[in-house]
Amino acid sequence: MEIYDYIVVGAGSSGCVVASRLTEDPAVTVLLVEAGPSTDNFWVRTPAGGGKLFMDKRFNWAFNTEPVPTLGGRSVYWPRGKGLGGSSAINGMIYMRGQPADFDHWAALGNEGWGWADVLPYFIRSETNQRGASDYHGAQGPLHVSDAAVTHPSADDFIAAAQKVGIPRSEDLNGPPHEGVAYRQYTIRDGRRHTSYNAFIEPVRHRRNLTVRTGVRVLRVALEHGEAIGIDVLENGQQRRIAAAREVIVSGGALASPHLLMLSGIGDGAQLQQHGIAATVDLPEVGRNLQDHWFGSLAWRVTPESSYNHRLRGLRKYLEGARYLLTGGGYLALGASPVTAYARSEAGRPEADLQLTVSPMTFKFDAAGEPVVDAFPAIGGSMVLLTPDSRGHMTLKSPDPLQAPAFHPNYLSDAGDIRRSLAGLRMLRRIAETAPLAARIIHELAPGPTVTTDEQWLAHLKTNGNSGWHQVGTCRMGVDREAVVDPRLRVRGVGRLRVADASIMPRIVAGNTNAACIMIGEKCADMIRADAVPPRAISV
Repeated sequence: MEIYDYIVVGAGSSGCVVASRLTEDPAVTVLLVEAGPSTDNFWVRTPAGGGKLFMDKRFNWAFNTEPVPTLGGRSVYWPRGKGLGGSSAINGMIYMRGQPADFDHWAALGNEGWGWADVLPYFIRSETNQRGASDYHGAQGPLHVSDAAVTHPSADDFIAAAQKVGIPRSEDLNGPPHEGVAYRQYTIRDGRRHTSYNAFIEPVRHRRNLTVRTGVRVLRVALEHGEAIGIDVLENGQQRRIAAAREVIVSGGALASPHLLMLSGIGDGAQLQQHGIAATVDLPEVGRNLQDHWFGSLAWRVTPESSYNHRLRGLRKYLEGARYLLTGGGYLALGASPVTAYARSEAGRPEADLQLTVSPMTFKFDAAGEPVVDAFPAIGGSMVLLTPDSRGHMTLKSPDPLQAPAFHPNYLSDAGDIRRSLAGLRMLRRIAETAPLAARIIHELAPGPTVTTDEQWLAHLKTNGNSGWHQVGTCRMGVDREAVVDPRLRVRGVGRLRVADASIMPRIVAGNTNAACIMIGEKCADMIRADAVPPRAISV
């Protein structure tokens, strides 16, 4: 039997960090297992290749939710990363940590050590920021964070117009005042996507105490006498057990981690028994508290110089490709929407709850799932509600570990979410109608100028809105009896088992989730070292 001190399940944004940091101690051995393949692929490496990965099942689990009653029965597509780097290999590469109040709220719920002052050092430690070291950024970490490779006049005009409607200019959206409009930063290094795997594992894969294995499906966490003793896996068509002498750390993400706990007999006992799974630990909150960002979109036809759609079509796209291959720059080196504004939907809100973005290009997916850039000049915008109060859940569909669970996101079930989202959509339109951006716009394409009432906006939001692909919260951290993990990320009622990923967030962060997941991995590794459980005696 293979035996390791620590087994980390999932080589995604958090799991790669945990495995890398634990193997800094040469006295311990770590196995990092990933169900997906290597992600050494041109379109993974190329920042603008994200669109091509959106439906690519080689690197994407390509989940779909159950029909959502609050969206008129729509089923929503949920891409999730499959392979080394997890979702950091297919995301928009946006480096946005969230706001200090997010983490202070976690701490106020009783999660000691998770306030902003506690987590900021982990954010700093993890990064090398293009802008250098400061009170809020690091310059010696594994993860490279950079500014946009190309700026565009339309993006500049969005910033100017947002200021005119009362959103202050920001120099750093990850520093105070954490509300404002600015260019984003990205997890891109020298023109290439910098995944959690690229940053934390690839440079140290030579370590003799680190084993990385791809194509391994973890069927369940093996439990004995109230402790995790290893994992049961399916590899090359064969089932076997791999032992953990110290701990198992589950880092499969907000969808896979609760699924694995359920398959292991940890979850709502009554539901597990319906699927023939013995409930070893009755934790009804596993799979609950599901949160996600929901966004609504707008689009405008613009003057020719106001969009770079033409640069990505016909012969010009090959010239743009050559530019990227020769210089590592140009439009193929860009991540998602280069500029964003963080604003408040209502004057009395304690923090910014809206993320408003604009991109000087637009595209659609064809029937085969390939992104096709529009043939006319246009810019696209989106409004994301950052602090939703709607809550969903997920359940087993089958006891078969290879079958996806059922996802019930319950979007827009809270009346306040609807009210604030509509305010955000109107704010985004108002920015577009404000100089200097207004001078670039010929007419609004979507939803169109005839959409003005609450009912019309809501219909557009439900019909054409989409997930922000930021699912969190399904293994909630807390000190109450219903919490799935405690503030040390230990699963309640089970020894030697932790969860470290987006699923532990009590409330979703008011920003993109990748940076926070990396921070969670950093903090988890420190806690594992500090707690230092002795190895179990294992008979081979």
